[in-house]
Amino acid sequence: MKAIRRFSVRPVLPEPLAPLHDLARNLRWSWHAETRALFRAAAPDSWEAAGGDPVRLLAAVPAARLQELAADRGFLRRLAVAAGDLHDYLTEPRWYQRAGDELPRAVAYFSPEFGITSALPQYSGGLGILAGDHLKAASDLGLPLIGVGLLYRHGYFRQSLSRDGWQQEHYPVLDPDELPLELLREEDGTAVRVALALPGGRSLHAYVRLARVGRVPLLLLDSDVEENGAAEREVTDRLYGGGSEHRLLQEMLLGIGGVRAVRAYCRLTGHPAPEVFHTNEGHAGFLGLERIRELAHEGAAFDAALETVRAGTVFTTHTPVPAGIDRFDRDLVARHFGDDGELPGIDAQAVLALGRETYDGGDPTLFNMAVMGLRLAQRANGVSTLHGRVSREMFAGLWPGFDPAEVPITSVTNGVHAPTWTAPEVPRDAHRLTDAELWELRRTLREQLVHEVRARLHASCRQRGAARAELGWIDGVLDPDVLTIGFARRVPSYKRLTLMLRDPDRLTELLLHPTRPVQIVVAGKAHPADDGGKRLIQELVRFADDPAVRHRVVFLPDYGMAMARKLYHGCDVWLNNPLRPLEACGTSGMKAALNGCLNLSVLDGWWDEWFEPDFGWAVPTADGQAAADQTRRDDIEAAALYRLVQDQVAPCFYDRGVSGGELPERWIERVRQTLRRLAPKVPADRMVREYVERLYAPAARAHRALDRAAAGRLAAWKSRVREEWPRVAVDRVEHAGAGAEGASLELGSSLTVRVRVALGALTPDEVEVQAVAGRVDESDALAGADAVRVALKPGTGPDLEGRWLYEGPLALDRTGSFGYTVRVLPAHPLLSAPAELGLTAAPPDEAGAGGAGGVLLR
Repeated sequence: MKAIRRFSVRPVLPEPLAPLHDLARNLRWSWHAETRALFRAAAPDSWEAAGGDPVRLLAAVPAARLQELAADRGFLRRLAVAAGDLHDYLTEPRWYQRAGDELPRAVAYFSPEFGITSALPQYSGGLGILAGDHLKAASDLGLPLIGVGLLYRHGYFRQSLSRDGWQQEHYPVLDPDELPLELLREEDGTAVRVALALPGGRSLHAYVRLARVGRVPLLLLDSDVEENGAAEREVTDRLYGGGSEHRLLQEMLLGIGGVRAVRAYCRLTGHPAPEVFHTNEGHAGFLGLERIRELAHEGAAFDAALETVRAGTVFTTHTPVPAGIDRFDRDLVARHFGDDGELPGIDAQAVLALGRETYDGGDPTLFNMAVMGLRLAQRANGVSTLHGRVSREMFAGLWPGFDPAEVPITSVTNGVHAPTWTAPEVPRDAHRLTDAELWELRRTLREQLVHEVRARLHASCRQRGAARAELGWIDGVLDPDVLTIGFARRVPSYKRLTLMLRDPDRLTELLLHPTRPVQIVVAGKAHPADDGGKRLIQELVRFADDPAVRHRVVFLPDYGMAMARKLYHGCDVWLNNPLRPLEACGTSGMKAALNGCLNLSVLDGWWDEWFEPDFGWAVPTADGQAAADQTRRDDIEAAALYRLVQDQVAPCFYDRGVSGGELPERWIERVRQTLRRLAPKVPADRMVREYVERLYAPAARAHRALDRAAAGRLAAWKSRVREEWPRVAVDRVEHAGAGAEGASLELGSSLTVRVRVALGALTPDEVEVQAVAGRVDESDALAGADAVRVALKPGTGPDLEGRWLYEGPLALDRTGSFGYTVRVLPAHPLLSAPAELGLTAAPPDEAGAGGAGGVLLR
């Protein structure tokens, strides 16, 4: 029989054990080993049954055991130490409090998913894990950050396999009362609700549930509210589920409802109001519209409110391909905004204009969330150096007239939260261990992984229908002394889960090599709607089911944080073979590196940035015509992968006694260099410091500079510049000095560039004239160009035709083919980048007389 009602009955802790409640409700335990050890000691058997979740543990501990603990003086001493340590962690000044007075009073960080711990399953993959690590690092650094997301009642999904290896999805119901959450309440004890207006007079209500991530509050909006209709209650049913309108409502609730939740939280707790809002990917972009509505309600005009919002907004894109961006039908968006929906008083056409794809190839019928995110944020970034370059190229159409390199999208390379992902057995200075100690550490972690894999494989096979009597072979799966390769991530096609299967016979040879065998552990989930990804999983599972190799290659279903930690700890090599450059960052290899695992990866994402031969291996990628032919490209890169494993990776692992010893000295040295030189680069506290110093602090300063009057003036100036810009023109360009009239050109000499410019009704202080110089190719295109300012010639005014004369030196600082052009840009002290407005004026014919000057250095 099934229950028709479900309740959560919380235990009543004896008074001496009361601090256990606060320790369990603050998710700092998920990365604080001493707190986890305390809960494990309270009830070892129940701890394992509870999956390492203190909230579930306390609900399961018998009352008699609680009374025993309340009288156990040794346990109470440990409890007092843990409670005191948490209090100090939450209250003591940290890095942020010592970093200066100009930092933001607070930052709001919005993300569609957060991977904090497996006890709060609100993540699907790297985006959520990154968001969780961002919150944890912010807490460790003392950053006053508020996280905002949605509470999905079914999470993402639990994965199992059918007998023939097909992915099956299961959506267990999550009861908020059984999770480490508390309901945000008004002072009178009633639950805080946020509400959104929907077309047809309907409303979408949501509770605000609070998770405490160390010092950081995480607000999760929950639409399972009785006042909602059936469809509205299901808005936060599952992560990345439902149709287009369902997704739109999720993103409206996240962005608009999220801002309202932040306002309620700050009002009730006294937390400083955020000066900076950080949008982690485009899903939360509607937050900017809600902030515009707030300012409009206070009397600000739309354009002025837009400038204020932009100044204090940071947008991070994680998507290297247009297909990965959320795009909605414009008519669908229009129905949900305006006087019959959300943001009454805000012109729906102004909303639609923010998401319009105005560049070549854009679809005028669609509303693009990333485009809106970029237009609502004065500062934007990709998540690795390579991804920043890819993003500038992908979105260059929003800044016409500028080269992709000048598009105002920077990059902050992702990081990972070291206390979460480093095995407890790995000491702080592991690179200082002796060779024997380091090798023994790695073997211990590998052996733990072997036991974990066997247990999970046994459960999976039973679930697929195997009888216990059939599973004796699992006791021989994997070997703690065999080179172990890990591959675990989401399963979209570009990550190429099955590249290793390109030549099954070649892979089998590697797995079964008589003296240098390899074993592989694979895990990953395909999106429920991605049958192509599911076929990849099935292909790999069928290969792994072959009795000839099943002891050497394993697919583990239901990949999640708990499994991931064991893989990062125990694997010797972390494999990553995406289609370059489609991996925005790819942080799984970073987590593995923290534990001394070596990376074997295509030069994509972070590995393109930090790869050195001391840390691992780079898988060669196809280029030219081979790269355009997907089948040929996969063949080439798979062959390169096989060669690397056979000729370099395996020999390095197995060859002993290079200097007369019995240890693989070359391998151990790579592990040591990974721990000594690479591991210090990857932690998330480095990433969050970069966000603070390069993005949050400048955004806070820009926000403070824009009171209502200043914002109005800036908006009016931009409007006037856009109106006048068609009359701005470069009329004539000349140069004198070296190279003039056939004079020789030598490195270190200079030209004097003179430019006559028509400005229409603009004044010289509203523009900047630049000479852009660099090497030129056969088509006279500039490469590696630098821009230098050309000043207004002192003492001159406009000539009879209204043209202004600008003059300045241009250094000839490189040899070979050298050229220059000139351009005019808008200039204002409150612009964050020269390309911000996407306006430029250049010579009418950059290759002809009166246009760009082309000179040759020898």
